[in-house]
Amino acid sequence: MEKIQIKEAKGKLGVLVVGVGGAVATTFIAGTFITRKGLGIPVGSITQLATMRVGKREENRFLKIKEAIPLASTKDLVFGGWDIFEDNAYEAARHAEVLTIEDLDKVKDELQALKPMKAVFDQNFVKRLHGTWVKEAPTKWDLKEAVRKDIREFKANNHLDRVVCIWCGSTEVYLKLGDVHRTLPALQQAMKGNSPEIAPSMIYAYACLEEGIPYISGAPNLTVDMPAMWDFSAQTQTPICGKDFKTGQTMLKTVLSPMLKTRMLGLNGWFSTNILGNRDGEVLDDPGSFKTKEESKLSVIDNILQPDLYPQLYGNVYHKVRINYYPPRKDNKEGWDNIDIFGWLGYPMQLKVDFLCRDSILAAPLCLDLVLFTDLAKRAGLSGIQSWLSFYFKSPMHDNDHIAEHDLFIQYIKLKNTLRQLIGEETIDYID
Repeated sequence: MEKIQIKEAKGKLGVLVVGVGGAVATTFIAGTFITRKGLGIPVGSITQLATMRVGKREENRFLKIKEAIPLASTKDLVFGGWDIFEDNAYEAARHAEVLTIEDLDKVKDELQALKPMKAVFDQNFVKRLHGTWVKEAPTKWDLKEAVRKDIREFKANNHLDRVVCIWCGSTEVYLKLGDVHRTLPALQQAMKGNSPEIAPSMIYAYACLEEGIPYISGAPNLTVDMPAMWDFSAQTQTPICGKDFKTGQTMLKTVLSPMLKTRMLGLNGWFSTNILGNRDGEVLDDPGSFKTKEESKLSVIDNILQPDLYPQLYGNVYHKVRINYYPPRKDNKEGWDNIDIFGWLGYPMQLKVDFLCRDSILAAPLCLDLVLFTDLAKRAGLSGIQSWLSFYFKSPMHDNDHIAEHDLFIQYIKLKNTLRQLIGEETIDYID
């Protein structure tokens, strides 16, 4: 197989984070600082710990992905970003209470030096937060230009060779795909006309694509999941991916659903509820933001189980998702699942899952992987939706000619096979 010409990962890679003062972002950034000093292990990061097979199957030869693939080194990452609050990254991380003060103090100087730029903020899209460190401009198009200015200055001031942007901000209120999102001229006109259908996340994304910077959508917002942005990313030859980091409860659904389907076990109902106390939990307490998250979470089961093909097993599934804001838990989310299944001759059985997880601890390594992989995609000349990164998202983006793949194991094979193709290795189909 012909090897793709990938540009060398030379120089510094800038990482611009939207919501740089949030729990996920500060955990990601502090953890990267800590691990690159050799003071911690990047558990959960495929780019740093996972291996891939190279050569023929009978050779049984495995390399770490970061040894086989020309990824940027974590030592070359330079962080910056925007937030609606003025706290530096150390103050914000202390407030988030995810990592211990002992761990944060290992990289205190680096975190204190990271101060956010003023953010694009619209109260209509995140009703439970009240930003105090925000940009002002006559139009949303002008706000986009201000973001572009930030990007250029960040790149110049830090002598960066390349930049990637990742959204670690809050879930915006639910927004349906409208006419303004279907074509690039319509989107541009909507931004100039201050259309209420243009969310802050779209302003960041448009600015990044205009600058040729890969954009990662870590929330279920509409953002780049629209024809206008797909066209723009192709036009600027820029990778995009999303949406909504797949961490806790939904990750388990993408594991358990394939188990049921491969064994032809039936499903009557799946009830999921969560308690969460961080800023994300507070935002999702608003019905509009919850609706966006609910759509993302509900899409998983039907896609995997294919009820149209198996109506006797999955044609009448009752699926309910609840998220409850519970401040005492802070970032320590708990997800309960009650799963009513049936087996031979329709006899009922149940699965009960109680996942006591740490939301930001699960999301942080995903952020690192996505930054390194989208930078790789850009250097490899890939553009548009990076469907091979669906492994990382609850609601993987896809265009109108394709359907999303939610099965975690199929997604993982696709990810590794794409990496193999990039370096001229044969893909693996596991058929002897």
